[in-house]
Amino acid sequence: MLFKKKIEIDSSKIPKHIAIIMDGNGRWAKKRGLSRNFGHKEGSRVLKKIVRASHNLGVKYLTVYAFSTENWQRPKDEVDQLMKLILEYLRNAEEELKDHSVRIRVIGNRKGLPAEMQDEIERVEANTRNIEGLDLVIALNYGGRQEILEAVSELVAEASSGKAVEITETALAKRLYTKDIPDPDLIIRTSGEMRLSNFLLWQGTYAELFFTNVLWPDFTEEHLQEAILSYQNRQRRFGGV
Repeated sequence: MLFKKKIEIDSSKIPKHIAIIMDGNGRWAKKRGLSRNFGHKEGSRVLKKIVRASHNLGVKYLTVYAFSTENWQRPKDEVDQLMKLILEYLRNAEEELKDHSVRIRVIGNRKGLPAEMQDEIERVEANTRNIEGLDLVIALNYGGRQEILEAVSELVAEASSGKAVEITETALAKRLYTKDIPDPDLIIRTSGEMRLSNFLLWQGTYAELFFTNVLWPDFTEEHLQEAILSYQNRQRRFGGV
C-alpha cells in the first residue's frame, strides 16, 4: 500500500499573497471525453476547496484568474457557461465560506460584464467588506496591459486638467485595480504552461513563479502546499545580492 509523503511547510513563512492562473479545465474534460464546460464546472468546485485551504494555511490574499479580457474570443457557448458559473459562485460564496472569514473582491473591467453580474459583484463586495481573514480577489474581465493602460490614462487626464501629478511608480500603482492590495509573493500556474498570459504584469514583477503540470481540476491542497514549500526554499533578493 502506498502512502503519500507529508509535506512539511513552515507556518511562519506562508506567503502573504498567492495568485493562481487556473489553467487546464478544457484539457481535463477532453481527456475524459467530456465537454469543456464540464471541465469549467469541475474547476469551480476545486476553487472552493483551494480558497478554504488557503484560509486554513494563513494566506491573507488569494487572487485567482477567473476570466481574462482575451477569453471573450472563445466560443459563445463556452463564454456563456463561464459567466453562468462565475455568477453562481458569487451568489453562493457567502454561504459556502461563512465559516472561513473570507472577504470577496473583484478586479477587472466591470463595464464589459453583464449588468446582472455587475450587480452581484457590488452586493457580495458590500456584504463581505468588513470581514477580516482571507481576501479572495477574483480577476474578472481582467488584462494586465489594459490595467496599466487605464492607470496611465488616468494620470495623463489628471495632468491635462491642470492637476499637479508626479509620474512615479507609486503614483501609477495607486491607480491600478489592486491599489490597496499587496503585490503577490507567489504566482502559481497549473497545466504545464509557463507564461503569465497578461496576469498581474505590474504587480508580479518580483513574485516567485511556480509552474505545475497538474490540470486545475486535479489541483489539491497538497499541490498548494508543494508550491508554498518551493517558495519557502527560495531566496528572494529583489534585485539585491
